[in-house]
Amino acid sequence: MAYSLEQCWHRVPGGTATAAIEVARVLPGLRRDIELVGFAGRHNLAPQGAYQPPINVQHLALGGPALYESSMRFGWPKVESATGKVDLLHCTSIIPFATNAKLVATIHDLAFLKYPQFFSRRGNSVFRRSLKILLRRADMLLCSSQATLEDCTEFGFSPDRLSHVPLGVSAPMVMTTRDQIKSRYRLPENYLLFVGTLEPRKNLSQLIAALETLGDSVPELVVVGATGWGDVSQVADFSSSVKSRVHFAGFVQPGDLGAIYKAAEVLCYPSLMEGFGLPILEAMSYGTPVVTSKGSSTQEVAGNAAVLVDPLDVASIADGVLQAIRHRSELSRLGLARASEMTWQATATKTAEVYERVVR
Repeated sequence: MAYSLEQCWHRVPGGTATAAIEVARVLPGLRRDIELVGFAGRHNLAPQGAYQPPINVQHLALGGPALYESSMRFGWPKVESATGKVDLLHCTSIIPFATNAKLVATIHDLAFLKYPQFFSRRGNSVFRRSLKILLRRADMLLCSSQATLEDCTEFGFSPDRLSHVPLGVSAPMVMTTRDQIKSRYRLPENYLLFVGTLEPRKNLSQLIAALETLGDSVPELVVVGATGWGDVSQVADFSSSVKSRVHFAGFVQPGDLGAIYKAAEVLCYPSLMEGFGLPILEAMSYGTPVVTSKGSSTQEVAGNAAVLVDPLDVASIADGVLQAIRHRSELSRLGLARASEMTWQATATKTAEVYERVVR
């Protein structure tokens, strides 16, 4: 099976790369009859340490945007030019690479259709063309959430070409102490936490507006995540009092992220739209209460173990944060139970079942 890992080399690999890496880490040990052959484009540098592929990767003649455009426009280079003959190609993101084999793809979300204003012109073009090619060419789509599966149905995919394959969470890992991470990232003694690539649909400005209404009655906010795209300088529009209570930690290595989750009072994740919402499960796995959005995949992922809010309502977000602080012990217990149900082994097992169904 050819398995795409090009996103490991993206400037901001994000959850798409994390999911591809974790499934590739688990899958070869589950099924002896499945051999994954990783592939990516040609790159001069290795991926960031946290995004090193766990399997060998063969490289195509092109890389980055040139590879994406050539694959979609000209059907070249064929994946087989790097991997050799394969029975199936698994595109682990929406980008459809060129192949003679059967094709499956993982779709995390169709946010670019619902919120085109939150994506660049080029991003919108690439994603829309990719989806049209998958509609014509893919044998099966793996959808991270039921919400994404329903969006794909609305776009025109027949139900028999869609499979719900939820993502998972790794076992909790704390490699640094509370004091170490607070010193390293200059974190306040008590803090609320946001984790995610900084881009408009993450709704960070609404979260900060909600915290502004609460003032000193809640801890300060720590924002962890690489800058994606769009204007995250919206924080400049807030008063100096609230700006002084928001700390941007930037990208954090996984070895430190666990300790940051564990030390947080609450994870605040009122995203407008997610394909899944990995930070929700990650926080829960450390016993950290979660506030997240209702009415989307985030509600689906949270189950009954989080406080759900209207992401467009500042008052709702503010009230949700207060509820989470007030019911911290109960939410911690519910979150730990929820996280224990969602494993990468289950994700890999369902992925293998799709492979078998498509190949046979």
